[in-house]
Amino acid sequence: MYAHGDEDTKFAHADSRAVADPNGPISGLDRSGREADESAQQAVGATAAHGGGTRQRPEEPDPWRTCFERDRDRILHAPAFRRLAGKTQVFVFPDDHQRTRLTHALEVAQVATGVARACRLNVALTEAIALGHDCGHGPGGHASEDALSPYVVGGFDHAPWGADVSLARLNLCHETLDGIRNHSWSRPAPSTPEGEVVSWADRIAYVCHDFEDAVKSGIVTPSVLPTLVRESCGERRSQQLGTFIDAMVSTVLQTGRIGMSGAYAEALSAFRACNYEHIYLRPSSVAQGQAVVGVLRALVEHYGDRPNLIPDGDGHGAGLRGGDAEALKAAVSYVAGMTDRFAFGQAVAVLGWDPDKLPIGIGITRQF
Repeated sequence: MYAHGDEDTKFAHADSRAVADPNGPISGLDRSGREADESAQQAVGATAAHGGGTRQRPEEPDPWRTCFERDRDRILHAPAFRRLAGKTQVFVFPDDHQRTRLTHALEVAQVATGVARACRLNVALTEAIALGHDCGHGPGGHASEDALSPYVVGGFDHAPWGADVSLARLNLCHETLDGIRNHSWSRPAPSTPEGEVVSWADRIAYVCHDFEDAVKSGIVTPSVLPTLVRESCGERRSQQLGTFIDAMVSTVLQTGRIGMSGAYAEALSAFRACNYEHIYLRPSSVAQGQAVVGVLRALVEHYGDRPNLIPDGDGHGAGLRGGDAEALKAAVSYVAGMTDRFAFGQAVAVLGWDPDKLPIGIGITRQF
């Protein structure tokens, strides 16, 4: 099919009649005009976008997009973000309707931007942090942190790893990187209210959707939910998300602080504790995590001794000497960036790993 219209203007459809006149009563706006409008509508304390943004390497501003919209777009197009589609959220090699790290990031962005819009915060910054917050995760879920920690000074933490390693090449704004680096509750508080919104949205999203996946997988039933959770936010994911989002928005509008009222925060904590007891720490999950640790450590040792096998662009192993600190760092970077399928496939193809010893969900007949 070809575009329609005359030589001056082409249209996608032969009967196109849509009109968006930039010179009409409301004219189109370039980036600086949109920054001014955005800033005028934001709450006190919200993060304003300015020019090219505060970046490690200064850049000329985009003519149309704000600096945080630019960050969001860069994350969307980054290989580290795309690879989240092949990384475990809870279930290794999930069924068609179970979450992956990618769909988790999208759901966090939905929760976070919903709060940010209602509270007049910077939506683009919130979305950028939410989409990028888990880009530092290795294959196999949180077990990858246990697996890779012995090789990283201070331990492997997906949050700073995502900001400082996985997304470093994107030259993101300081505020975006700060939100990604500090989204975990064990980390220092983010420097922006948008970053704190994502910290809450991450927990709200995974608590609700991990439970929904576990119910649909037959691992649990809604009856295991604490009475506090059932009475305050129901048994369905949509009810639960709506309740926690409303509780956040109400708290922010009433107090000016990024938080949640005590009663609903207690319900969220009880919900999370329920997930740990019945989903994350059930025997099969623990065994799966142990298998992940074994595979990933074996891969790091293999590539740390043979850095020349690390593809250019994935740790830059060329020219490094096997066994030294830089080679090991390159190996960790390479393995952390792998998807589940690629990592476990490498264990079989390169290390001769017995498929029967791979994490649950990977059959011996699976083709790598």
